[in-house]
Amino acid sequence: MLAPGFADPVHDAQATFRAVMDALARPGLPRTLTPGLNPPAPLTPELAAVALTLADADTPVWLDAGLAASPAVGAYLRFHTGAPLTEDPAAAAFALISDPARCPPLDAFAPGTPAYPDTSTTLVFALETITAGEGLCLTGPGIRGTARVALAPLPEGFVALLAGNRADFPLGVDLILTAPGRVAGLPRSTAATEG
Repeated sequence: MLAPGFADPVHDAQATFRAVMDALARPGLPRTLTPGLNPPAPLTPELAAVALTLADADTPVWLDAGLAASPAVGAYLRFHTGAPLTEDPAAAAFALISDPARCPPLDAFAPGTPAYPDTSTTLVFALETITAGEGLCLTGPGIRGTARVALAPLPEGFVALLAGNRADFPLGVDLILTAPGRVAGLPRSTAATEG
């Protein structure tokens, strides 16, 4: 049996979209995300909600090894979004990552082009925790002064990865970070230092 999608597709997708856009507009400030989904493991309800809201037949999706190993995850995403799954991270519009500590280097994903920086890959991480007020120190557009956020688990050398991602702005990838009941954003314009 295929797990159901949103109970109220229009309103649930609108609420998720609003939470994600607010999170990207105010980097490091977590938003509430309660999707009410029960997707096949290891796809988390929050990863599923973002995928069901943003992915469609024109947005190839890349799955990390844990997600790709589950045929039920692929079937769920194809059925509910119509999105094609790709094995090439550079060909993906969205990358769903259930194990951030094993995320490929950010430059493995599409950074966009000078004419179309919006054709970059958006990475969606499933974290265990997102805690405002501690951890990384963030600066950049959408942040008054600085913001602090603790994220776990993260890839090794995460701050250096973000710096490399930001070096060719406006090219680079954007990150949507999810955790149980929460979503936060780290767009490519955000600078991060260790807190």
